[in-house]
Amino acid sequence: MNIPSPALTIGALAKQAGVNVETIRFYQRCGLMHQPARPIGGVRRYGAIDLGRLRFIRSAQRLGFSLDEVAQLLKLEDGAGCDEARVQAQHKLTDVRAKLADLQRMEVALAKLVGRCRAAQGNVRCPLIEALHGGAEDRIWTA
Repeated sequence: MNIPSPALTIGALAKQAGVNVETIRFYQRCGLMHQPARPIGGVRRYGAIDLGRLRFIRSAQRLGFSLDEVAQLLKLEDGAGCDEARVQAQHKLTDVRAKLADLQRMEVALAKLVGRCRAAQGNVRCPLIEALHGGAEDRIWTA
């Protein structure tokens, strides 16, 4: 792993973090990251703290946290709000489990419909298209 220099340009910061420069600028506009002052005739410089914050944001996003939720987590980053962070993570876990349950129902329904399509012979209407035209979602999910 590369050890970041204390004076990274925005391009070097983006490269170290594996993001696009525009991603950093977007995070700055959203208030998730600060924009360092530009020295007279110079280039803005970023340090290890900025790289750590950027990695924190990206890690939280990979876990499914929205940018608003990331902003709340960043406010709790000092460790004083561990209970609050746990509550937020518990809500996210509940959401993820609900999405997984939905995906599992979708998988079962689609597998059944694909099986019906394979079994269809002759000049018949496609069972998948027929189920979607039927308009009754309950019939698709219990197909």
